[in-house]
Amino acid sequence: MPDVRLAIVGYGKMGRLIEQLAPEYGFAVALKLDEFNNANFEGLTADNFRAIDVAIDFSIPAAVRRNVEGIAALGVNMVIGTTGWLEHVDAVKRAVEANGIGLVWSPNYSVGVNAFFRLVSEAARLLEGQPEYGAWAWEIHHSTKKDAPSGTLLKLVEEMKKAGYTRAIDAGSNRAGAHPGTHEIGFDSSADTITLRHTARSREGFARGALQAAKWVAGKKGFHEFAEIVFT
Repeated sequence: MPDVRLAIVGYGKMGRLIEQLAPEYGFAVALKLDEFNNANFEGLTADNFRAIDVAIDFSIPAAVRRNVEGIAALGVNMVIGTTGWLEHVDAVKRAVEANGIGLVWSPNYSVGVNAFFRLVSEAARLLEGQPEYGAWAWEIHHSTKKDAPSGTLLKLVEEMKKAGYTRAIDAGSNRAGAHPGTHEIGFDSSADTITLRHTARSREGFARGALQAAKWVAGKKGFHEFAEIVFT
């Protein structure tokens, strides 16, 4: 079976790791776009994407909307791993629908983090009726991460609220060193403390999840979240 041809949009640390792991998932990296050949979106051409099956975006928040609109117009399915762009989510959904492509989005492509979302949601559901328990949400990432709080922390808080936890959730973020990411959710009362924590050891889990999503979205249509597909 021939390799599926992959475009990497944003060729930083994550892009290079995706390129390294891509053959394990049956992908051949046929196009790499970065600040040197796509600074003004000049790389989003029909010639560049003519034989591309799927594109993975790990660029920067300010570029996501234009990248999606340009690539969707070329009829290429996408995976978005960039965070910090959700003010443009309606425009992205419109581009997906108007061009009939498939797109997968997640604030975090770690399978473990997506299991963590579900565990946190269940804890919030169980404690929403126990007013003595207050809640916090905290995370730390490397000093070069663009957005704070992270998309993952925002998603965790969103999942808690969707589960029915209506009390205040105190949230905090730190940025330091080269830390790949820790997220913690806690519930505290006068009697005890419950702490749920996920710690990433490296970026590898994020890259593998994005490649898993790229494999899944081939031939699909519509806007999807990784959390919806990872355990199906």
